[in-house]
Amino acid sequence: MTASGEQQGGRVTIRQVAVHAGVSEAAVSYALNGRPGVSEQTRARVLAAAHELGWAPNIAARSLGTARANAVGLVLVRPPRVMVVDSFFTQMLSGVEAELNRNDVALVLHLVDDFADTLDVYRRWYRGRHVDGVILTDLRHGDPRPAALREIGLPAAVIGGGDSGLDGFDLAGLSSVDADTAGTAHAIVSYLRALRHRTVFRVAGPAELLHTVQRDAAYTSAAAAVGGVDYRAVYTNYGAADGMRATRELLSLAEPPTALVFDNDVMAAASLKVAHEMGLSVPDDFSVVAWDDSDLCQITVPEITAVVQVPALQAELTARALLTAIGGGGETRLVLPPGTLTTRQSTRPPKR
Repeated sequence: MTASGEQQGGRVTIRQVAVHAGVSEAAVSYALNGRPGVSEQTRARVLAAAHELGWAPNIAARSLGTARANAVGLVLVRPPRVMVVDSFFTQMLSGVEAELNRNDVALVLHLVDDFADTLDVYRRWYRGRHVDGVILTDLRHGDPRPAALREIGLPAAVIGGGDSGLDGFDLAGLSSVDADTAGTAHAIVSYLRALRHRTVFRVAGPAELLHTVQRDAAYTSAAAAVGGVDYRAVYTNYGAADGMRATRELLSLAEPPTALVFDNDVMAAASLKVAHEMGLSVPDDFSVVAWDDSDLCQITVPEITAVVQVPALQAELTARALLTAIGGGGETRLVLPPGTLTTRQSTRPPKR
């Protein structure tokens, strides 16, 4: 249902109902259309206000309002140059496209430099009826997007973020497809501990991202469960240059780690260059593990031990969950099994 928010020919509008009920126009739209996103108390107050004012639906507007854009939106806070080398996002986009193509739905991709710009994009899309829903990724501390999308009225599904309790906000009304972060971290730490590594340091992504926080908690828990492992993390922007900086810092410590784990394949591969520059050898002087596997991990010398994950499948299932929500099927919550650790030449028992 849509409305211009102005009274025409004596007709009671959504704006008038919102003012009478003391709620937003979006809340009125949710309540009158029986959609999730408002509490039952708010829904009852809206229905009572509509009845008191004599509101009746505008049939022409409702017909227009139910028209589909047959498109799904995805806003990424990523400079284009980063997208070119980030295999995770390449696989993620291929998974989203695979599901959308099967359903003749287009993907509207928008790149922004500033996270705050994402909400403006969502509002423009909603006002212009450019998309029927959106896919979210890279949830972060205090992320305003879930609440804003509920207010705007756009269905949404999240790649990851299922363990949102870590950050204190909820994903009510939104679907999510998460990965078993705890299981993956435990597999990595257990493997390295079995090789007798006692100092396992991590070169992580941005500290503000929720999945970075999830991995922190997972590695800390795994180190405690396995026992005898000193774990700590440093944070980067996921780029090769920043990963190399962090690697140099860790390897320059008075007691450097015997194993480094990286949050992506690009930084893991870049660490090999740092080793060469510092006169060190992988895996003789330190072992390297990448959280994400890719062709890059298999063409380096040495080949890099890595976790085989399924970002394309995760993204595909997220797109499917969003289409289900757009069709009125409600929200979906899925957690995929842990990634598979594939051992290669970059890991071995430490010399010391």
